This record gives sequence, structure tokens and C-alpha cells, in this order.
Amino acid sequence: MSVSVAVAGASGYAGGELLRLLAHHPEFEVRTVTANQNAGASLADVHPHLRSYRDLVLAETSATSLASHDVVFLALPHGHSGSLADGLDHVPLIVDCGADHRLESAAAWDAFYGGEFHEPWTYGLPELVLSSGGKQRDALVAEKRIAVPGCNVTAITLGVAPGVRAGLVMADDLVAVLAVGTSGAGKALKPELLASEIAGSASAYAVGGVHRHSPEIIQNIAAAGGRNVSISFTPVLVPMSRGILATSTARLAPGATARDVRAAWEAAYAGEQFVSLLPEGSFPKTADVLGSNLALIGLAVDESAGRVVTVTAIDNLVKGTAGAAIQSANLALGLPESAGLPVNGVAP
Repeated sequence: MSVSVAVAGASGYAGGELLRLLAHHPEFEVRTVTANQNAGASLADVHPHLRSYRDLVLAETSATSLASHDVVFLALPHGHSGSLADGLDHVPLIVDCGADHRLESAAAWDAFYGGEFHEPWTYGLPELVLSSGGKQRDALVAEKRIAVPGCNVTAITLGVAPGVRAGLVMADDLVAVLAVGTSGAGKALKPELLASEIAGSASAYAVGGVHRHSPEIIQNIAAAGGRNVSISFTPVLVPMSRGILATSTARLAPGATARDVRAAWEAAYAGEQFVSLLPEGSFPKTADVLGSNLALIGLAVDESAGRVVTVTAIDNLVKGTAGAAIQSANLALGLPESAGLPVNGVAP
């Protein structure tokens, strides 16, 4: 089986990471890469680390260049993939790494993004536990249009959702603070991301409930069974290129015990290839997952505060974006879910 693949937005960080992973996929063959400002350039000039693609040239991003492929991955800025996808009706599978097809609520889109609202696609977080007792994985089988979650959303959702589904934490009192690497802001030049600005410093951004990932987190926690979901979510930019370390807390439900809590998270992720609950007393570092499609979760109960605390580490470019896209595409096409996806990271 050879699956022809096109990657739109291949010159960016997410597009480059898709290509890095796809290079080792046993069934996918990348035939077309596209860009906007970098159209006409050699891919190897834009991504010197991707030597296996040295013969590819970036085409202009258009429906014409992307058509006639089995799978199209869209790694475009928010607001750009929706209209482009409308012109790709005959492509069997499209996976959108942007936000255009994530939200179910037009009102939430208007409030946090603005512009044209596009109908939601099937959500690409296979390990999301659902109030029905199943997981989102089942909805991805044989799907044709998939929306990949936001990276911060993935880290918070995986950390909190098992307790919500089990009724052990209160979904109306969630708090999360995330240490986030600079690649999450994309490849565009921004003064606040210059080495002289970020080195040796940490700074909060999108403070006060205004981050665009907020409604998506609420949507996921509601899908897990949360009622009246409320979250205070603060990302903090730290001097590392990759990674998210999400510390999320939730108020314990009356009568819930530490034993109940650990049992619920163990049950939620038993047998998962790409989500692992660490032993009691152990907590992950972002370095533990660098370059891998793995989410590591540490779990504790703060008895004095009556809160569950989870610490989740992911690589924002892999499990947070490109890895999730490929994992979801594998499920949609009936391939092994782990095809082309590493669980081993790189160190030091």
C-alpha cells in the first residue's frame, strides 16, 4: 500500500515536523509540499535537516497543487485552511493541523478567532475519554476529514479528562499553568521571540481567559462528561524551543480518595501506546518526550487543598501537532495506529 501525500504549509515548524515523521512512515509517500512566501524554494533550503526530501521544491499553496493526492495535511495559519479545504472535495482524507475545523460553536469561534466559521470535523485526539465510556479513537476509523487539537489543549485534556469522566473532580473549577516552548508561536519573526528577549526569561501571555485554546479545552472536558466547565488557563513562554509542561489542578469531588483518583487515570490509559501514567511520586520533564509522540503524566492529590494535580509533558510539535495528525490519519485509513510514530525521544 502506497499512500500519496501532500503537505500544505510545509515551510513552517508544524509542516517541517510532519515531513520529518512522514519520512519514516512505511505507507505514506510525500509527493507534494507547498508554501506561500517560500514557494519556488528548495525544501532542503528551508529545512536543511530534512535531507531525504532534498529533491522536492515548494509549490504554491492552492487547491490545484494539493488535489490528486490520497491524503492532504494542512499546516496553515488559523483562518487559512477552511476555505482551501472547500476546494478539495475529491481528496479522500484531509487532516487540518490548524484551528479552522476544531470548534463546534460558531459563537466561540467568533469570540476567540473571528472570520468565517467552518463546520467542525472529526476531532483528532484518539485518547480523549468520552462520557459514553468509549474514546475518540472510535470516531476516527474510516473518517475523511479530521481536525487536529491545539497543542496546549492536548496537554491539559489528557491530564484532566479521566477524573472528569470518573466523576472524581469538579469540572467547574479547573486551573492550568503551562510552560511552553517558543516553537508553539510558529516560525514568523516576532520581537518577543528573539534569542536576546527569551534567553534567561519567562513570560506569561494570553492571560485572563483570552487564549484561543480555551473554548476547545472546555469542549473536550464537556465531551468527557464535565458540566458547567470552567478553566483558568495561563501559558508561560520559557526559553526552550520545544515542549509543553502543563500543571493542571481540579477540585476533588466529595468523597473521592487518592486511591480512586489513581485507579481512574490508570484505567483511562491502560494499554495506550502514546499516553503513559507515571508511578506514584514521579513527574515528567519536557526533555523526556522531546521528539516523541508520547504524553507522560504525573499524578498527585493535594489533600490539604482538596485538589488533584496532574503534570503532563508533551512535545508540542509531535504529540501536540504533527504526531497527532499522523496518528489520526493512520486510524482513518485502517493502518497500525503507531505507524511512523516514535515513542523514544532524543537526549540530551
